[in-house]
Amino acid sequence: MRFYANKNAQSNGDHEVHRSTCNWLPDAENRLYLGDFLTSQDAVREAKQYYDRADGCAYCCPESHTS
Repeated sequence: MRFYANKNAQSNGDHEVHRSTCNWLPDAENRLYLGDFLTSQDAVREAKQYYDRADGCAYCCPESHTS
């Protein structure tokens, strides 16, 4: 599955990670392609290479949504 991180942080500082099929996927100019991963946890780990704080989307990645 392809994963993207929102370039714009939420109010708490998290950059949300989304599956490519998510209804809440940011517009193309506001997302960073992270790569293809088997799990959203792997995608969140990759996002943390770019951003201090990253978290899974509550809707498409609930297994890695922590805040």
